[in-house]
Amino acid sequence: MDSKLDTTMVLKQIDVLERELVRLKRDILRGLVAKEEPEKIKPSLFGRVRGGDVTEDMIEESKHDLLRNLVDI
Repeated sequence: MDSKLDTTMVLKQIDVLERELVRLKRDILRGLVAKEEPEKIKPSLFGRVRGGDVTEDMIEESKHDLLRNLVDI
């Protein structure tokens, strides 16, 4: 009877360890996938204009940097 209980306990412990290994593997793979994606820079005018007096040239330069792929119709 004792050997049957011991076997059952060992099998339960193995099952717990297997589930833990699967969870750790999943977490590691998710971490690797998340790191592979490059950071996308969101275009905005915030922080584009240097301090001091804002000139028309600075505004046009910021617009050009922000909207570089767009064409006026």
